[in-house]
Amino acid sequence: MSTEPGAPFRRIVTGHTSDNRAVIASDAPPTRVFDNLGEEGLVFYEVWNTPQTPAIIDRNDAEPGEAQLTLAPPPGGTRIRVLDIPPDKSDTDYSTIFERIGGADAHVDEAKRRHASFHRTRSIDYGIVLSGEITLLVDEGEVTAFAGDIVIQRGTNHGWINRSDKPCRIAFVLIDGVFTDGLE
Repeated sequence: MSTEPGAPFRRIVTGHTSDNRAVIASDAPPTRVFDNLGEEGLVFYEVWNTPQTPAIIDRNDAEPGEAQLTLAPPPGGTRIRVLDIPPDKSDTDYSTIFERIGGADAHVDEAKRRHASFHRTRSIDYGIVLSGEITLLVDEGEVTAFAGDIVIQRGTNHGWINRSDKPCRIAFVLIDGVFTDGLE
């Protein structure tokens, strides 16, 4: 995968023949790319999703269908995506962005957030920084992650801010979760 924001990358999917032989079912860039999200340079590359876990492994090698871009993983499922995140701008309209990415319900109420990008999903998110840097804000604290760092985000209020002067590329694996211990 090209780690540089804006550069294409390959999505290689394996599958099975009718006699159970392993094959390369597809080898091409992701087909679901969203870049008209209300912020220049913000791009969502939807790589794959599973509508349930355990995931169904069958001979259907087609990408699981979805009607629109959705921030969270499917209920009971998983999602992998790559994001290109441009340097932060003070005039970014995050309400519009969250509407366009199917995450308006995840956008945290203004009175409860540190930054306009604050949101919360009912998921475990593994974020792998591929290039650049990104700052993760939570209710109490923040940390800047650099290329090679991995963030495990566990259903918390959080926001992502690119405070550098270069775009960041980060891959996310999202797994649907269940809140307990009063975290609902």
